[in-house]
Amino acid sequence: MTPEAQAFIVFSLGMLVLMGIGMNMGLALVLTGAGMAWVLGFWDTQLLAQNLVAGVDSFPLLAVPFFILAGELMNTGGISRRIIDMAQAWVGHIRGGLGFVAIGAAILLSAMSGSALADAAAMSSILLPMMRNHGYPVGPSAGLIAAGSVIGPIIPPSMAFVIYGVTTNTSISALFVSGIAPGLMMGAALVVTWKLALRKMDVAGDPPVSIADRLRATGRAFWALLMPVIIIGGMKSGYFTPTEAAVVAAFYALAVSLFIHREMKLIEVYGVLGRAAKTTAIVMFLCAGAQVASYMITLADLPGVLTGWLGPLVESPRLLMAVMMVALVVIGTALDLTPTILIFAPVMLPIAVKAGIDPVYFGLMFVLNGSIGLITPPVGTVLNVVAGVGRLSMHTVIKGVNPFLVTYVVILILFVLVPQLVTAPVAWMR
Repeated sequence: MTPEAQAFIVFSLGMLVLMGIGMNMGLALVLTGAGMAWVLGFWDTQLLAQNLVAGVDSFPLLAVPFFILAGELMNTGGISRRIIDMAQAWVGHIRGGLGFVAIGAAILLSAMSGSALADAAAMSSILLPMMRNHGYPVGPSAGLIAAGSVIGPIIPPSMAFVIYGVTTNTSISALFVSGIAPGLMMGAALVVTWKLALRKMDVAGDPPVSIADRLRATGRAFWALLMPVIIIGGMKSGYFTPTEAAVVAAFYALAVSLFIHREMKLIEVYGVLGRAAKTTAIVMFLCAGAQVASYMITLADLPGVLTGWLGPLVESPRLLMAVMMVALVVIGTALDLTPTILIFAPVMLPIAVKAGIDPVYFGLMFVLNGSIGLITPPVGTVLNVVAGVGRLSMHTVIKGVNPFLVTYVVILILFVLVPQLVTAPVAWMR
């Protein structure tokens, strides 16, 4: 058996065993990378240490902690709540209106935080009690909130796109642009699915709100609505890079929370920074561990090995994309979004490029698939957040999210069959 084949076995079985015993994902990546280095004859502790440092020594990755901080500030400083209040004022009077509020809020929050978990936490804490008090079935309500949250990694700014772009050396700005139209399509699909679900619900809308009250709610959300305009407009006009946009977002959220909304006290900033730092540490250690494994994957030429195995599929881009998406669906049931990107994107992208698949389109599909994994059992990180914040059983949330999960799978299939739904808007917006 060749060293490359041994390295592939060490990587595959090593990750399965270490994840099976519940080891931290970042540490598992370091250990499997070290094992691959041993069988490849590249064992050197200095080399491992250099790759650990290289995994986080990246200017674009600075966007991650600042987007995490922005999300924490939005939830603590009342920015997220004002977005939800505005959406409720405009569509809350429609039958099943709180569901449409959840969808609208999910889209707007996605354009600010870039994190599915932050959006899920914000909407679960605010909207779920409201829907329960208005007589909405708990399962479908929680499922809708969970499904809406995963639009967060698709619509820019997106932490997932930042990590994918750094990992695969793909343009982050182009990835951001690629997520706008698909994210809006996901929102539209949720609207249709929720309307169908309303047929089995006995719910009514809130009392109609006057135009004056709607305008007041919109005015209170003005500074929140200005945030995505500044971020996306600044990147589009070239005033700042995606990394700098994350810094702008964090400082903007801090200024609005402290000095305009005044819903966050200065003493609370310490707690916000602490929570953001903990989340950042987890993500960055994953990036460091993934760099060790990725370096050894490159030395073992695993993309070349997989390309040889796939053989004729390389000549059929759509069939290859379909096979890869099915594989990612399976992977997404076992891994969170960030580990999926860090481990499998560097392996799969070279194969996709060899088949003539646009790397930006593949990146969007990869992140979309991984985002769907956030609401797919057994891992389903977003499901855990919604269940935890809403104090619901996982069974209830899983049952409620299933119709929306099917909707997303249909969208994924549609994007595989008709890539122009993604590539055409990107070409137009560029």
